[in-house]
Amino acid sequence: MPALDIIGDDLKVALPSGEAVRFVHLDYAASAPCVAAAADAVRDLLPRYGSVHRGTGVRSQASTLAYELARDVVAEFVGAGPEHEVVFTRNTTDALNLLARALPAGTTTVLFDAEHHANLLPWPNQLRLPAPASPAAAVADLDAALTDLSGPVLVAVTGAGNVTGELWPVRQLADVAHRHGARIVVDAAQLAPHRPVDLTGLGADYLAFSGHKLYAPFGAGVLAGRSDWLDAAEPYLAGGGASAAVGDRPADLSWATGPARHEGGTPNLFGAVAIAAVCEALTAAGPDALHDREQALLDRLRAGLRELPGVTEVSLFGPDHPRVGIVSLAFDGRDPADVALVLGRDHGIGVRAGQFCAHPLVRRLTGGTTAGACGDGTTPGLLRASLGLGSTAEDVDRLLAALRDVVRNT
Repeated sequence: MPALDIIGDDLKVALPSGEAVRFVHLDYAASAPCVAAAADAVRDLLPRYGSVHRGTGVRSQASTLAYELARDVVAEFVGAGPEHEVVFTRNTTDALNLLARALPAGTTTVLFDAEHHANLLPWPNQLRLPAPASPAAAVADLDAALTDLSGPVLVAVTGAGNVTGELWPVRQLADVAHRHGARIVVDAAQLAPHRPVDLTGLGADYLAFSGHKLYAPFGAGVLAGRSDWLDAAEPYLAGGGASAAVGDRPADLSWATGPARHEGGTPNLFGAVAIAAVCEALTAAGPDALHDREQALLDRLRAGLRELPGVTEVSLFGPDHPRVGIVSLAFDGRDPADVALVLGRDHGIGVRAGQFCAHPLVRRLTGGTTAGACGDGTTPGLLRASLGLGSTAEDVDRLLAALRDVVRNT
């Protein structure tokens, strides 16, 4: 569908041989390129762009309407009801830090050490569980961990792993959490571009995702979920918009309720509008059709990888567990960073190498003990290839051919 066409899909790069080839982007898990729907929405609004919630002129009124309509679209995309609110943030990390700041005093947070750092580092009073060997083990471990806890509790879990792409048993974990009186937040950064992220369907109290992974690279993200904790918390950013009334003394201050409470300052109008446009386009395209197309490409890629000697796909829950279009690879006797460099320089293929801001999990998957920076290739590390809307069978075949060449010349 044209609304989901990738902007720049015909980008060409020059190889050392002098040949110009189409660039193959297989790093969707890091950032997805912009789709036409997002670019068109921004371009259409530019002539009327003004300040949101700040004026009576036509620019301000049009911008305010566009911003709040975007919130409504996102709310529908995540299945938000009257008990929920949608807050626009900078990205998933920002959204999860916002929620961490909004937790009631004394809240215990329970999470697995398989999380991306965005869902590992912000939480206070952590009870951190080892990465489970299976979905059933995750459910059992969480049930045991929650048994003796009292007071407010929040469970934090990813919807789809950013290293292996494997789907986590979110609904079952949510049922366990609720049975113990706890709440659950889902890091949906990798899930939202590939699968529905309905709050009710997932059983989630909160979820967070990023526009830049959802084909809307304009610096915005979303926190959606129950409003009571958010309305009771101090504003995430103190300033204009978050305040309802400011008196002459510091004590003479009241804060807004609803999303405005945590959206201090001038909001990222274009980011919100872009996210909403993509949400509408993904819904119109049909999640089942998009899922089937991606899974066919993923099957093609994984089948080809199994034929490569010295290349191993890593997994937490086993090779047959459902996953989104992400694979991470270990190489016998070869640094994944070197492989990624060759793929980019000699073959025009963009992937990612390193530990993907998930150091504890990557160390567990590789048997390593040394931590490195999020984006570097410090051993132990992996090479990650990730699929998206612009991926094709030709892209998969080019990657497999390039990896065969790398393996042959190792």
